[in-house]
Amino acid sequence: MRVLAAMSGGVDSGVAAARAVEAGHEVVGVHLALSRNPATLRTGARGCCTVEDAHDARRVADVLGIPYYVWDLSEQFAEAVVEDFVAEYEAGRTPNPCLRCNETIKFSALLDKAVALGFDALCTGHYAQVRAGESGPELHRAVDHGKDQSYVLGVLTADQLARAMFPLGDTDKVDVRAEAARRGLAVADKPDSHDICFIADGDTRGWLERRLGSRPGQVTDESGEVLGEHQGAYGFTVGQRKGLSIGRPAPDGRPRYVLDIQPVTNTVVVGPAEALDVRVVVGDRQRWCGAVPDGPVEVTAQVRAHGEAVPAVAEVRPDGSVQVELRQPIRGVATGQAVVLYSGTRVVGSATITATRR
Repeated sequence: MRVLAAMSGGVDSGVAAARAVEAGHEVVGVHLALSRNPATLRTGARGCCTVEDAHDARRVADVLGIPYYVWDLSEQFAEAVVEDFVAEYEAGRTPNPCLRCNETIKFSALLDKAVALGFDALCTGHYAQVRAGESGPELHRAVDHGKDQSYVLGVLTADQLARAMFPLGDTDKVDVRAEAARRGLAVADKPDSHDICFIADGDTRGWLERRLGSRPGQVTDESGEVLGEHQGAYGFTVGQRKGLSIGRPAPDGRPRYVLDIQPVTNTVVVGPAEALDVRVVVGDRQRWCGAVPDGPVEVTAQVRAHGEAVPAVAEVRPDGSVQVELRQPIRGVATGQAVVLYSGTRVVGSATITATRR
């Protein structure tokens, strides 16, 4: 097969590309330039898509003896991921930019371009597995559950999965680094990137404030009593404990957490931890890896990339939304997050959370 290998400049994508070459495929490497003003160097494990990352990817391609290109998708990334991120926080929601990037950039813009150029598959260093099922390709968790990325890939369609190649899904991360060293890849010991790639310093609130400006408002308790003031409701997320701008402790001395963000009134509501418990989530923008469920289905539901999956019942409602009733509560679920549904290790589908109920 002709395979396009997405090469970030990290160890995972490097070993994934190497395995594709070793399997006998005709492999071409491509690095995505996603930043309009890429930094020259990374700061430890923060950020990605820097000039240094592009050079690292080229060095890996040279070792593998494969053609290598840099494709500029910065305009699409800015619109589909960065601007979406800002708009979601401005609306009081908590987005997952990695999930949105997989949906709109890597497995939409990039895969579409690859297919148009005659490639059969897109190879990435994601930790997940694609298996043949009775009704088509299935997405499953990786063997290394600590690195499993099936959650952020839960937005992929069956057609996209049919052209996806995840060579690392059956391998532990420790073994991937050891393999990179054996292959002579200079990225073998390179730190993993983490946090949000386009906020290299990790200060999300500060980054949003520079984009949206100061918007003073009130911090209240559930009864409406004013407890303090903030400089922008967009700087908070449900479940947050620190940096709440509260001038006095709770009467019982217990910590307070963000319970709700009300963008219309620019109000942040705080309260006790137990008020964060959620037993029902409702979502839209659903994606199904297979047939749409006809009636209630028993699943496990996960609302964070490395969160616990809890037993649940999911059902498509008459209005087209998905309702997920949790067998046990999940604490601190925010609208804008994704709920990904599993049957065992298999991803059944996903949806973007629009409402929660206690």
